[in-house]
Amino acid sequence: MGKLVVMGAMCSCTQGTAPGSLVVLPTNKVPGCSVPAANIMDNIPMTNIMPFGTCNILTSAASGVPTPCVPATAAPWSPGASKTMIANQPALTDSSTCTCSVGGTVSISSAGQGTIDVN
Repeated sequence: MGKLVVMGAMCSCTQGTAPGSLVVLPTNKVPGCSVPAANIMDNIPMTNIMPFGTCNILTSAASGVPTPCVPATAAPWSPGASKTMIANQPALTDSSTCTCSVGGTVSISSAGQGTIDVN
């Protein structure tokens, strides 16, 4: 069982130098939660997943020139909740990860709330 991820959650990338925020659109509003809750399809770069400072991989490839860590996530978060659904998709939990096609792994560092558990 993990914590339900909601609007305002913080993410990190293994190749980024700073945390980024998770944006959950208001279409994912659920009863009992004052902010929208995320599902595994909330993986769209620059819509749901914000940049992570400088990308270590791209900066290295650019001979040390600082290069923004803009997420390149094409696949949904995994794994999602096994039973809890948000907008007809598995709910996003704080143990879910998402792969960046540049080479990093995006994870949830703070769920945005600490009281709602999902499975």
